[in-house]
Amino acid sequence: QVQLVESGGGSVQAGGSLRLSCAASESASSTYRMGWFRQAPGKGREGVASIYTRSGITYYSDSVKGRFTISQDNAKNTLNLQMNSLKPEDTAMYYCAARTRTGGFWFNSNDYNYWGQGTQVTVSS
Repeated sequence: QVQLVESGGGSVQAGGSLRLSCAASESASSTYRMGWFRQAPGKGREGVASIYTRSGITYYSDSVKGRFTISQDNAKNTLNLQMNSLKPEDTAMYYCAARTRTGGFWFNSNDYNYWGQGTQVTVSS
């Protein structure tokens, strides 16, 4: 079992920055891939960014590429998401996720078997 706890959400004006963190109960070596997803009201869960925990390879959705940066702190068992140049359309509940087996697609929420409870990000214009 991997337990994930997100923090760092909040309200910010457009153009501002936020840093989300996800504390994991186990080291990154026990996972295959970790990611951040978001879900806005009335919409499906969208893959934002992902990192393969052993290789460090990262992936981003086109909507956040160049603005968001995913990183892992192995010493602290923490996954981070630095969000810059935030836009109102980034408003959503953000979730941390982990997959412990190989395979799957980074952007597919069904391919992750552990989830955090979410943290709200609100960007005002």
